[in-house]
Amino acid sequence: MKIYDSIGPNPRLVRMFLAEKGLELPTEQVDLMAGENRGPGYTAKNPFGQMPSLELDDGSVIGETAVICEYVEELHPTPILIGATAEERAEARMWTRHIVLNITEPMSNGFRYAEGLAIFKDRMRTIPHAADDLKAVARDGLALLDVRIAGRQWIVDDRFSLADVVLYANLDFFAGTGQPLDPALENLGAWFARVGARPSAETSLHPAAIASGMRA
Repeated sequence: MKIYDSIGPNPRLVRMFLAEKGLELPTEQVDLMAGENRGPGYTAKNPFGQMPSLELDDGSVIGETAVICEYVEELHPTPILIGATAEERAEARMWTRHIVLNITEPMSNGFRYAEGLAIFKDRMRTIPHAADDLKAVARDGLALLDVRIAGRQWIVDDRFSLADVVLYANLDFFAGTGQPLDPALENLGAWFARVGARPSAETSLHPAAIASGMRA
């Protein structure tokens, strides 16, 4: 297997998930800034042009970050990052989906339609007038999550999971692109510091991002 890798929060969260698993996979770098992921060489493998992708040994390709992580967990179930039982897996998937729908997706599109507009306007439909509202949706989602994780060490209570990886990789990136975490959200602030202290938080940073001062 190999990973088609690049800068950005989504590739980073897969690298972070792999690091938590203690896995290293061969990688092929795709120049996201130059739009290589939208070119025919890459879209022949991933027709949606999204980053990252996982190419299997038979040449088939899996996209979507959560799906890649789920596949890796099925092959390498320990350490457990999604769940050991049906109930645990359902709980981690529930929190992950809540985070994506209510926080990271509106946050990402808020960035694409505003600070990242010059990059994305010729690659996808952008809605600049929606950027502020999308960022507000993400802030609302974070405020609600801050209440819901009160007294917890991790998003899914006492076990570190995919939900933590997804949220951390996105918050860390967008903090430097106009959407910092509100310091009034003390539960999330303490959680963010705990995740940032894990070795995977630094080892998952892309070399090109480090060179440019980005957290991706």
